[in-house]
Amino acid sequence: MHTRVLGTGLEVSALGFGAMGMSQSYGPGPDRAANIALLRAAVDRGVTFFDTAEVYGPFHNEALVGEALQPVRDQVVIATKFGFAFDTDGKQTGLSSRPEHIKQVADASLTRLRTDRIDLFYQHRVNPDVPIEDVAGAVKELIEAGKVKHFGMSEAAAGTVRRAHAVQPVTALQNEYSLWWKRPEAQILPLCEELGIGLVPYSPLGKGFLTGTISQDTTFGNGDIRDSIPRFDAESRRSNQALVDLLRTVATRKHATVAQIALAWLLAQRPWIVPIPGTRKLERLDENIGAADIELTTDDLHDIDAAAADIRIVGARYPEHLERMTNV
Repeated sequence: MHTRVLGTGLEVSALGFGAMGMSQSYGPGPDRAANIALLRAAVDRGVTFFDTAEVYGPFHNEALVGEALQPVRDQVVIATKFGFAFDTDGKQTGLSSRPEHIKQVADASLTRLRTDRIDLFYQHRVNPDVPIEDVAGAVKELIEAGKVKHFGMSEAAAGTVRRAHAVQPVTALQNEYSLWWKRPEAQILPLCEELGIGLVPYSPLGKGFLTGTISQDTTFGNGDIRDSIPRFDAESRRSNQALVDLLRTVATRKHATVAQIALAWLLAQRPWIVPIPGTRKLERLDENIGAADIELTTDDLHDIDAAAADIRIVGARYPEHLERMTNV
């Protein structure tokens, strides 16, 4: 697979692997052995960039990724995240980015990941009660100690990123970004260009909607977060189908799938953008990886952008309480 560089020197595969869905948000999935086999299959196919977080599970996802990648640890880049607090039962209780907490999380993550360093350590969500300079300073100390290689931030406002970057250079920002969530184009992409920061889009396939496999008649199983997301109610899905129809038209012309065109569009936006689609199926992994070989011409991109500009996306991307934690 082609590679790309995040920040000033973190080289990764052009497409990464978001492992969250193996442990939460999309209902029951394959067993642990099957998930480990899939993660190793991704490595075999050239994927070198794997994304997890302590909150996924919580904690189970890091342990899964650590076990799967331990035999190939020196061949891959592992990203994980801090920023939440938990009670003694492991239930998430809110945000926490106090410097001492960040260092405790790093040590716990290192153990679960079965490694001696975290390649990319993101603040998962900005904690407005802790100065971002203190957060960046704590990560800087972890970098100086050799426990962390690079600092990242997720869903932070441009001004917050700029302040953190002045203390410890930020290698990558992780934000939701796709054809049906383009907010980063207003401030985040220009900021990344200015400061030399990479962008790692999560949900690059719109939580599955941009695969073309979800219709207004689709039902979601127990434990599937999409059942609580306004953008996925039946009426919103019916309205938003226009975007999938647009991608399908391009896909037919390029002999590709809808998902591949959605990912190829992201890759074409900037050379320092590295999407991290997740999956629990080998055939979807192969489909996603195939997007890295699809070249969208200037005319293709113009046609997609012009048509997409006329499509009004319906529905909020998150329930209100989750949306409040973004763009802080």
